Amino acid sequence: MRPDTPAENVDHTAEAARLERTAGLYPEDAEALLLRAAAHLELSGDRPAATALYDRLLSSAEGLESPALVRALKASNLWEYGHEAEARAIIDGIRATAPRDPAPWVIIAESLESHDELEAAEETFTEAAALFLPQTEDPAPAPATHPLLYGRHRVRRMRGLPHDAWDTLADALHTSPVSLDELHDPKRVWSLGSDNPAELVAEISRLRAELGAYREALSRPFPVAVLHWPAPELAELLSAYPTLSAEYPSHEAHLSTIESSLRELSSSGTPNLGIVTGTVPSYEAFAASEGSSPEDTTLLPQYATTLAARGRAVAWPPVRGAECWCGSTRVYDGCHGA
Repeated sequence: MRPDTPAENVDHTAEAARLERTAGLYPEDAEALLLRAAAHLELSGDRPAATALYDRLLSSAEGLESPALVRALKASNLWEYGHEAEARAIIDGIRATAPRDPAPWVIIAESLESHDELEAAEETFTEAAALFLPQTEDPAPAPATHPLLYGRHRVRRMRGLPHDAWDTLADALHTSPVSLDELHDPKRVWSLGSDNPAELVAEISRLRAELGAYREALSRPFPVAVLHWPAPELAELLSAYPTLSAEYPSHEAHLSTIESSLRELSSSGTPNLGIVTGTVPSYEAFAASEGSSPEDTTLLPQYATTLAARGRAVAWPPVRGAECWCGSTRVYDGCHGA
């Protein structure tokens, strides 16, 4: 989510300005672009400007995909430049509202952890784990919940607490050759200042393993994405381009096809599945950029891939307890996940 290139290699201020300009050109992607711009401003040291961007996003919270995520990032940023009381108030508010997205929980818990609030950080990680992983015997928790388990394991290791079922699950999910217990060992900090070559070599091996896992996460391809048209958008699309009715006989059939296609891909072993939501103006612009007609059905999968590459994909299946991807207010397990 956040760029981590050192400031000496990137002009973060200029990059933030470029992203803000791009957000003006592509309002449908403004949230993701402005969040990246705010991250660049934080890295440049201009934290007040980053807060201003978060406030700009929150001022139009009704149109945000994840207002809780923006609030969490704002709280983390505020705490870093002396606004602890306001940051704590935002964190308490996020915990009280219990958002159905793991990302805000991870950010506020890590913010508490970075300021040595280990007990509060563990409580926050645990609240989130209870929300998204109510059954500890679940053999395959959603990938989005893995950082919750890893963070909780890290904080509990720092506090010297014994393993519980969720710590064991975190160990099972962790694929690095260096175990979580080693990676989260508080004594590692001491070894960095050691004069013993053997200890330093061991620490370098651990750091390489961590870096390898981090690079693997960053290099994951964008999701294999299936295109979803909300009912109003599909009606507008078919009204403007009637020949697409053969592709979309009805909205109900369209939704059913999405779910069945994703389940088929999942059963065949395809990883990293997602759903992208289309809009008619965006699709028409894409067709124009390809020099083709929107009625060309071969454009539809290309359009979905382009949206996914721009970070518009939502992971499928939704995390436990989250609303269904179809846009209804029902929980996925009681809607298309039934």
